[in-house]
Amino acid sequence: MPDTAILTPDADGAAAAARILRAGGTVGLPTETVYGLAADARDPAAVARIYAAKGRPAFNPLIVHVADAAAARRIGGFGPAADRLAAAFWPGPLTLVVPLLPDARVAPAVTAGLPSVALRVPAHPVARAVLAAFDGPVAAPSANPSGGVSPTTAAHVLEGLGGRIAAVVDAGPCPVGVESTIIGLADGPPRLLRPGGIAAEAVEAVLGAPLAGAGTGITAPGQLASHYAPRARLRLDAEAPRPGEVWIGFGPGPDPGPEGLNLSPAGDVAQAAARLFALLRAADRAAGADGTIAVAPVPDTGLGRAVNDRLRRAAAPRG
Repeated sequence: MPDTAILTPDADGAAAAARILRAGGTVGLPTETVYGLAADARDPAAVARIYAAKGRPAFNPLIVHVADAAAARRIGGFGPAADRLAAAFWPGPLTLVVPLLPDARVAPAVTAGLPSVALRVPAHPVARAVLAAFDGPVAAPSANPSGGVSPTTAAHVLEGLGGRIAAVVDAGPCPVGVESTIIGLADGPPRLLRPGGIAAEAVEAVLGAPLAGAGTGITAPGQLASHYAPRARLRLDAEAPRPGEVWIGFGPGPDPGPEGLNLSPAGDVAQAAARLFALLRAADRAAGADGTIAVAPVPDTGLGRAVNDRLRRAAAPRG
């Protein structure tokens, strides 16, 4: 199995990543949220390599990352709500699910057969440099084995996918640390399909109306009941660790133990989001596959809503 190349976060690295993408390969790509596993969204064989590398179920659609809103409008249909949200939050950690245009050049597996497509314009300078060098749309779910803890560093990508993908661009830790907020605009009222890096309250302020619930069925990435899961079991909303448990704190509270894991000693939900996946990985190493990780309560407001969504899915029964 060939080694995964590590590319630099500069013009040379962006050019090398673009060459791999044009050749149908897969690249671990840093974004402001998490590292994505990028491939040419127009190439069915390249998109199939994403699913194969991750072991991702074929019914779970992918997010298409594009350079700007104009590129997004060549793929999906935008109404007034989508226009307002794109103007307010792109580039940034917001994904819009809109109707797929009949003439969109997107591989069928990207949308998992749905009549809608998930679109995002990332803000990370390295992701934007790669998109500019590639000059096309890339499909990019998180760069980790399906269902596992999302990667926020290049080392995390290599832990899960080393040797299974062509390259990863190492640009250090992702600043936001949880995946993008996903808003459904394909039919009916705007829906919060997944909490993420943009607070739902900020989206509602732009729309001037509350968001509807996600509804039923898989209509966007990140909606599986069990997802983002470490090997160890999770016990959520814990006031203190039980004997033998690894503790992840939030704010002031019980002694963090020898691992010293705290999402935010200051009680800052944005810091908690940025640290969540790295701390889940550290706690998982300390607990082992048969251990338990106890997690302190996190306020369910702002980015705390995204943190709690990921924790609930990480703690869900695994099929």
